[in-house]
Amino acid sequence: MQTENIVMPKIPNWVFVLLAILHLSAFRVDMMDIDATQYAEMSREMAESGSYLQLYDRGIDYLDKPPMLFWVSSLSMKVFGYNNFGYKLPSVLFALLAIYAVYRLTRLLYNDNTARMAALILGACQGMYLMTNDVRTDTILMSCVITALWMIKEAEIQRRWYWVLGGTAAIAAGMMTKGPIALMVPIFCFGSEWVLKRKWKQIFSPYHFVDAVLIAIFLIPMSIGLYQQFDMHPEKTVNGLQNVSGLRFFYWSQSFGRITGESPWNNNAPFEFLFVGMFWAFLPWMFLFVPALVMRLVEVVKQKFKLRPEQEFITTGGFVLAYLALGSSKYQLPHYIFVVFPLAAIMVAKLIADFADGKYAGLYRVMKPFQWVASVLIMIASLLALVIVFPVGITGILVWMLAFSVWLFIAMHKRIQAKMFWVSAAAIMLANIFITHHFYYNLLKYQLGSSLGRYMKANKMQVDNLTLHQIDHPLNALHFYADRLIALDSTGTEPGKYVLASYNGIEDIKAQQLPYDLLLEGAYFKVSELTPEFLNPATRHKATEKYYFIRMK
Repeated sequence: MQTENIVMPKIPNWVFVLLAILHLSAFRVDMMDIDATQYAEMSREMAESGSYLQLYDRGIDYLDKPPMLFWVSSLSMKVFGYNNFGYKLPSVLFALLAIYAVYRLTRLLYNDNTARMAALILGACQGMYLMTNDVRTDTILMSCVITALWMIKEAEIQRRWYWVLGGTAAIAAGMMTKGPIALMVPIFCFGSEWVLKRKWKQIFSPYHFVDAVLIAIFLIPMSIGLYQQFDMHPEKTVNGLQNVSGLRFFYWSQSFGRITGESPWNNNAPFEFLFVGMFWAFLPWMFLFVPALVMRLVEVVKQKFKLRPEQEFITTGGFVLAYLALGSSKYQLPHYIFVVFPLAAIMVAKLIADFADGKYAGLYRVMKPFQWVASVLIMIASLLALVIVFPVGITGILVWMLAFSVWLFIAMHKRIQAKMFWVSAAAIMLANIFITHHFYYNLLKYQLGSSLGRYMKANKMQVDNLTLHQIDHPLNALHFYADRLIALDSTGTEPGKYVLASYNGIEDIKAQQLPYDLLLEGAYFKVSELTPEFLNPATRHKATEKYYFIRMK
């Protein structure tokens, strides 16, 4: 490990161009069951039906996520077709907007160099690569929230109508993506700072009434759709219940109901669940984020919860209060924390800037080895994906060696300073070339729905009904990749019927001496639930199951 000067990294624009290309290249990878493929199919159905205010999932009333993702993805599909590109493009563009918004907000809070660092830290964390591979609602939510924070800060500095309009529109767009959390995070961010700075006029400003009215106006289309689809039809059965209010569900039950216990969703996730998940999702920056967070909290406690005028608490207060809300939920999934990743990125960038200013020298000496080790392990993990998990030929190994040579050049070149930052950023960017285009690409070949759907579409098969014979597997991807809605049932082996059978299912059909034509066979696995047995090629056959797509004679 080479001795380095502790200086601020200067990040040129071409690095962000490379980062954008890497995220955009994720179009090559299929969506993953269950959520992403479900949302893609709903978007396809919306584009075909033109029902933009009322949501349906395979023809059934849908009351879970708000419509923003489906709106933008269906409109994109109208232009680019029903494919990965058409579905993913809006969310990837929102991800790039989030990176830009982090830059703009951090520049307001600190300076241009720190802003560029924060933008690259967000764009080059593992969670961001996951969001542009496995596209769900979180990408747009995160982008809308950080965009709102940037524009609200601009409006705080100069109360221009366009910043107010942009900030409220971003909050509304976030609420139309994943609910009230898009409003609560900005309240947590600015509310905590204004309280600690004793800015009572800001807290009780009459302008907030105008902001609330603007947000309400932007929410009118979605609210109308919810009222027409559910509140006007109490006889409908939704999630096993009748007399369901779509408006109440969206504005209360879906978010706050998970804290109060009103919502039936409960996976008994502990309070630390989301924070533990950050140790992989916020790689390689998590080891810097922990001390950054602790030091900011200790600092404000020492100051008796009173900030100096030049201090900002938007990031720390927003992260802590948002985590308290999200961690209190009785139902949690790892990606729920992604909404506050931009705040974490800014906090890490500020810590690195403090290192460059000569602060916390002891902490820097401790953290530097962590970042180097994490970077090396990330590169090794990408190599293992090439040589062990999904082995490649010599060409793939040579490409990895080229990437590793780039990393070594950055690590060893005397003129490149701020090496702790650059080896971390380079490792995660280079490794995700292979994680995206080799690991995820080959992993999705084991997803039954997309494999079968692509086969049907490629062979122009007009399959409207499919019998599932002794097979239990999520098939959300089937409809999207087949480019048609397919009715699924568990009975029917009459002549001419298309059947999807497991190994036991095909053996049962053979035992009944029912004649059939074998159209496609292969192995499948629930790709969102990786196991050591699957990752090891020697034992993968034990983790996977065989499927058979047949047509009864």
